[in-house]
Amino acid sequence: MGLPPKKAYCAEPPMPTADLHAEPYRDHKRYAWLLSLLIPTTVLIGPALMLNSGQPWMLWIPVVFFYSIVPLLDRILGEDKSNPPESAVPALDADLYYRWITYLLAPVLWAAFIFSAWFVARFDLPLHAMVAMVLISGSVGGFCINLGHELGHKNTRLEKWLAKIVLAPSGYGHFFIEHNRGHHRDAATPADPASSRMGESIYRFLLREMPGAWFRAWDLEKTRLQKADLPVFSLHNEIIQPAILTLALWVGLVAWLGWSVLPFLIVASFWANFQLTSANYIEHYGLLRSQRAPGKYEACQPHHSWNSNHIFSNWILFHLQRHSDHHAHPLRRYQSLRHFDNLPTLPSGYFAMFLVAYIPPLWRAVMDPRLLASVGRDTANINIDPHNRDAIVARYGLTESHS
Repeated sequence: MGLPPKKAYCAEPPMPTADLHAEPYRDHKRYAWLLSLLIPTTVLIGPALMLNSGQPWMLWIPVVFFYSIVPLLDRILGEDKSNPPESAVPALDADLYYRWITYLLAPVLWAAFIFSAWFVARFDLPLHAMVAMVLISGSVGGFCINLGHELGHKNTRLEKWLAKIVLAPSGYGHFFIEHNRGHHRDAATPADPASSRMGESIYRFLLREMPGAWFRAWDLEKTRLQKADLPVFSLHNEIIQPAILTLALWVGLVAWLGWSVLPFLIVASFWANFQLTSANYIEHYGLLRSQRAPGKYEACQPHHSWNSNHIFSNWILFHLQRHSDHHAHPLRRYQSLRHFDNLPTLPSGYFAMFLVAYIPPLWRAVMDPRLLASVGRDTANINIDPHNRDAIVARYGLTESHS
């Protein structure tokens, strides 16, 4: 069985003809993007409610918000498939309003992370309350990585430095190198540690993705510096730069709050970084770019990413869920990212899909049929986990062939 019928995956919207009578484009989501500034402050809600009521279980309310209320809002509000006209994109990208939202979010996220550390160090919390603080503080760290993702793709010096700064709290500064120069090169190929494979659980993926991302980032930066005849262990190294910020922040917090805060910083940072792992897991699951020659793959196209247009989670994630257009056009700013028809599509936004991914049998039941409906049943079109290949081929009656 060959490739399924070709869909209009990669077709660009037709360039509009000039319409002198058309009204200027208005972004109907313009003020909704301000939600991204408010969402991280939910880290204050649980502590405030606990201090007011004396009930530590109140710390779970922000956790419930992210993993229950956000998916519910996505379902209620539905999807937004509207696109800005291409004629409006240059002005939309140049509008500083959108950039200032990302600039202002950076100190908000730092403040939220520091507040979390102060709160757990200053108040005697039962174990379940500490777990709640780890989860919500880790979510703040996840928003840091998401902002670092948006800023790190931009060409201005300010945005690149802000990306390194917001990646520092959870110690994931190497993402600045790994994602831009590694993942975007290798996405949806077996060579990419940040692209999950059909039949691979998120927990097996974690063991491959986290160390793989670090080693790839270091190799990429080492190669860059050696080609430039610069020392690897120096301030020229863009992995060491954010690492110094992480060290300074953590040392400062320990000096201020005591050694007891260090385990919290480590565990909360792991959960923050696991939010990136969760996103990576769902963004390219099982999708495969065609190999043109050994080690050489076709250019990444919109149909090599899973897409979601669910409104609320896209508002708070800077359109991260329009991942298909992002990979095809990584320099596009968040407000200009587009929906395409006939793409591999997630049934909900990321927050709901994270929960599904944490239960591997449920994930396979939801996503494997969607994957096969998108790419067909030829193994040449599927990125399959080699550990489970024979079982997957047998279970789904796949056709074994070579690209």
